[in-house]
Amino acid sequence: MSKVRAAITGIGAYLPEYRLNNEELSKMVDTTDEWIMQRIGIKERRILKEEGKATSDMGTWAVQDLLKKTGTKPGEVDMLICATITPDMILPATANIIAYKCKIHNAWSFDINAACSGFIFALSTATQFIESGRYKKVVIVAAEKMSSIIDYTDRNTCVLFGDGAAAVMVEPNFEDLGVMDYINRVDGLGRHHLHIKAGGSLKPASEETVQNKEHYLYQEGQAVFKAAVSSMANVAAEIMERNNLTSEDVAWLVPHQANMRIIEATARRMEISKDQVMINIQKYGNTTAATIPLCLFDYEKQLKKGDNVILAAFGAGFTWGSTYLKWAYDPK
Repeated sequence: MSKVRAAITGIGAYLPEYRLNNEELSKMVDTTDEWIMQRIGIKERRILKEEGKATSDMGTWAVQDLLKKTGTKPGEVDMLICATITPDMILPATANIIAYKCKIHNAWSFDINAACSGFIFALSTATQFIESGRYKKVVIVAAEKMSSIIDYTDRNTCVLFGDGAAAVMVEPNFEDLGVMDYINRVDGLGRHHLHIKAGGSLKPASEETVQNKEHYLYQEGQAVFKAAVSSMANVAAEIMERNNLTSEDVAWLVPHQANMRIIEATARRMEISKDQVMINIQKYGNTTAATIPLCLFDYEKQLKKGDNVILAAFGAGFTWGSTYLKWAYDPK
């Protein structure tokens, strides 16, 4: 019998209806459509506007979509992992809330906080549980309400991020398809360049932290950009070299959707063409942990069984990594 591998067997998603485009943003901060498109490549981003709705609601809708598409009953799910940096609350885990709302009662669940690398870190984690033989159906849901932590008077961050969620089913595969290899890395020094200053145990919430807007995302753009370009491109090239893959062998690069220049630099480092790169940053912006599965959702009908697919991401922390997988099913 072939080695058991962890394979993605279905994808679901949810995107808010409201579209925040560059024209509207230009009325909120000093920016223009031309400036955003030239430097970042984002045309619009989705924003969850409904009162009282949070990350868990988007995650729930994405998981429900996934269960419907794969014909899976909630009781059949063994585990649910939620990748997010915008939890409904500090505790309990947003994964627990999503599982409850989806009536997934026979599973255990937990959150992974790896920012924009959250999905690939979660996929690596799910892979271990599938390969162990203990679990048969693992749901990974990446959900972010980034609008809840963005200061819309700060043009350095408000132009970048959007809201959304996507979920995948991970199951055992015995055809040598699924996750073949992965590389994940972190560097805690990066915390100085991209973080939320207050709200944790280091600096608890206070009247002063609220007044100083320290509960919003803080980013030093140039430092983050420089680290992202080199780290994401290098790790994607490294996983290709480690698995003896040439540019002709790769069907798709699925990069984190943070900045078109970072995506293009990664493709150049891998020596692949633009036609081999999944891109939807122009429609959704940076949805942090959700960008990679949202790309897979958008391109699902173009993926073919056996395709060599490289996932690559870089996020706050710093966190970064790459996953090599062989796609496990033909378009449905």
